[in-house]
Amino acid sequence: MNVEQFDFDLPEELIAQTPLLQRTESRLLALNKRTGAIEHGTFTQLLNYLQSGDTLVLNDTRVLPARLLGVKADTGAKAEVLLLKNTEGDTWEALVKPGKRVKKGTVLHFGADSEAPLLLAEVTEEGEMGARTLRFEYQGIFHELLDQLGQMPLPPYIKEQLEDQERYQTVYAKHRGSAAAPTAGLHFTEAFLNEIRSRGVTIASVTLHVGLGTFRPVSAERVEEHEMHHEYYEVSQETAEVLNDTRVRGGRVVAVGTTSARTLETVARRYGDSAVQACSGWTNIFMYPGYEFQLVDALLTNFHLPKSTLVMLVSALAGRELTMKAYEAAIQERYRFFSFGDAMFIYE
Repeated sequence: MNVEQFDFDLPEELIAQTPLLQRTESRLLALNKRTGAIEHGTFTQLLNYLQSGDTLVLNDTRVLPARLLGVKADTGAKAEVLLLKNTEGDTWEALVKPGKRVKKGTVLHFGADSEAPLLLAEVTEEGEMGARTLRFEYQGIFHELLDQLGQMPLPPYIKEQLEDQERYQTVYAKHRGSAAAPTAGLHFTEAFLNEIRSRGVTIASVTLHVGLGTFRPVSAERVEEHEMHHEYYEVSQETAEVLNDTRVRGGRVVAVGTTSARTLETVARRYGDSAVQACSGWTNIFMYPGYEFQLVDALLTNFHLPKSTLVMLVSALAGRELTMKAYEAAIQERYRFFSFGDAMFIYE
């Protein structure tokens, strides 16, 4: 399958640069994957498509304020660090700019306005394309310093500064570890989640820490040749029991976001026809047309980048032609796209 089959023309002005004033004010495109029917509405009309007995699965990861602006200790030259993954202790994998000038042995200072830097990092390994391994030194609690010094690692297509960093977190974000938000969940408020519960819908959580590979373009010509990045996931015993119960009584499993969908399908493949169990691990599952979903029945998601693995995942569930038709309708109706954009619900 050719990657070009997932391309489409998107006017730049449809790329949402800022979140809406109220989370639930976004629009909703509902796509019935069985009939091909497309309906336009507001996000709170999601209630019209959810059914008593459904289980809504959220990704409760929390985004790290992982963008650090610092200086080289020896020259004072500016450097930017984007933390990717905590490998062990105070050692992190990161992307550094400008990479060519930050070699192994370089020491970086952050929060250096005071007499001593609040955070110090030494480059211990060099990788390609700005990839570096950093070992941090500090006094106090690392995550408190990160909250003080770090900025949200917004996607490259967002040019505006974010006034309230919590708007790039879901209201149910709990476990720190993501380099990007599971953006389908940004539309929910606690009040709306309670309203969903009152309709007989169960709400469960999984954790998948989103990596920057989410934004990595597909460079291969053929979809099948693309290699996905690995991301860490966890499924609790409570969630496993909810999923098993939903399966037994014939309810629908509704994934909120592609990250929840990837987690659910990972555990479905892990356990097959057996009951899902509490588990954790790393997944690089890649879903594109031809993939047969085992656990996810419906998907709430945002509108994604052309030729991205995310639009391929949506096409795996709804079919490529129907997905492209829905995207064409969204563009015609001037929906807002990407992280701070509007929502799409795929169901039958």
